[in-house]
Amino acid sequence: MISVSEALDLIKTHTDQLAGVKIPLRSSFGCFLAEELVAPISLPSFRQSAMDGYAFRFGEISELEVIGECKAGDAVDFEIQTNQAVRIFTGARVPDQADTVVMQEHVEVNGKKISILQLPEKSTNVREVGEQIHAGDQVLPAGTKINESIIGFLASFGIIEVLVFNKPKITLIVTGNELQEAGSPLKPGCIYESNAIMLESALKSRGFDSVRILKVQDELEATKKVIAEGLEDDMLLISGGISVGDYDFVNAALQANGVQEIFYKVNQKPGKPLWFGKREKTLVFALPGNPASSLTCFLIYAFSALKIMSGNPDIALNFQTGVLKHRTYNKFGKTLFILGTEKNGELEIYPKQASSMLISYALGNALVMIPEQREELEAGESVQFLPINRN
Repeated sequence: MISVSEALDLIKTHTDQLAGVKIPLRSSFGCFLAEELVAPISLPSFRQSAMDGYAFRFGEISELEVIGECKAGDAVDFEIQTNQAVRIFTGARVPDQADTVVMQEHVEVNGKKISILQLPEKSTNVREVGEQIHAGDQVLPAGTKINESIIGFLASFGIIEVLVFNKPKITLIVTGNELQEAGSPLKPGCIYESNAIMLESALKSRGFDSVRILKVQDELEATKKVIAEGLEDDMLLISGGISVGDYDFVNAALQANGVQEIFYKVNQKPGKPLWFGKREKTLVFALPGNPASSLTCFLIYAFSALKIMSGNPDIALNFQTGVLKHRTYNKFGKTLFILGTEKNGELEIYPKQASSMLISYALGNALVMIPEQREELEAGESVQFLPINRN
């Protein structure tokens, strides 16, 4: 049995980024760039007017003849004398011989002439070529997470495709004879299956949409067959069947499919019977079947591997520091993950904590980590917690 930190180190060692893939820019939200992006053009690529007004050659003449009009999208140029101006609109190309734009609120219009009431400084209201960025400059480094503003920024260069790290394809296998689908009266001895929809939601809320769910009864040959199918994808998550009971066949089925065991069992509660292995490119996490254990192991371990695979450079868990509101005990000699509520840095632990219970997960907003060597912590002591259930 290994420690939490040892398990995370082994996962990091055995997890690789997926290959880069070109995808449409409009489909790239949440992906991570697999290459540095360099500006293909300057922004702006021509001198633009920042205001509705009049473009002219800067000087002391305050009365100008208006000889034409430039609106956004026009490519026409004008020969402008020192006593002339061109009506211009925001975003329009500033004529080459003009160097300043006076805003329309600062002029008086008299037919085809204007009088400048408030003379601006030279170059005012003219966006120069490359004012935002010059062609050839770095736009974004590799590893940048693409969001809506980045998509808009890249679109302004005319970019329609980007090279990103591929997102993993995931198979989720749920085992158990006792599991029953919701929507019908519960049979004696059965429980409604909840891990599949819970883990699928956890994956999709974190941007992993390629999720296939397979279900299997507690039978060795059937388990071997469904695991072989799941190993076609980048990651295989298995819920249940990894312990050593008479009807737990996952370990034997993984061995039969040639999956290398990297570790089995972590010194933690809940989630001790976590299994991690690998076959060629496919990572395998066999999660405990109890719902709280399963979700805890997903959040701490499987999600860490998914971040590495998808090119996320920030692979550290987002642990924060808070203080305990009440005295807290850890009598197990294991790293303890317990649920609570954090408010203004203070943590209140829920009384109902068990590997089979999701009520504390549903109500809490903090997964608190108590170190394995600490048996008793006083109120006011600092501990680490992982924020959860926060928009």
